[in-house]
Amino acid sequence: MKLVVAIIKPFKLEEVRDALTALGIHGLTVSEVKGYGRQKGHTEIYRGAEYAVSFVPKLKIEIAIEAQLVDSVINTIKTTAHTGQIGDGKIFVLPIEQTIRIRTGETGRDAL
Repeated sequence: MKLVVAIIKPFKLEEVRDALTALGIHGLTVSEVKGYGRQKGHTEIYRGAEYAVSFVPKLKIEIAIEAQLVDSVINTIKTTAHTGQIGDGKIFVLPIEQTIRIRTGETGRDAL
């Protein structure tokens, strides 16, 4: 099993969710996050004072899947979250050692 973590632009969420649902992914977790990459933030002026905006708002999507689905999930996220602009995001893939469904006690792939 794998955990796919994707950091995307907030306005791309519905498009990515719809594409993953069409792929057969039935569950995911979304968190509002802030961060920066190569763009390093920017400066803005508020009430005449200039200040640095160091962190850009993003969404983090976490999806626990079976290992054989990793490539199709990555390709789906890449194509639907892509805008061609700086800050499109990143995708990380991590191993999952164990999964347990709290309600039933099911483990492994049955718990997904």
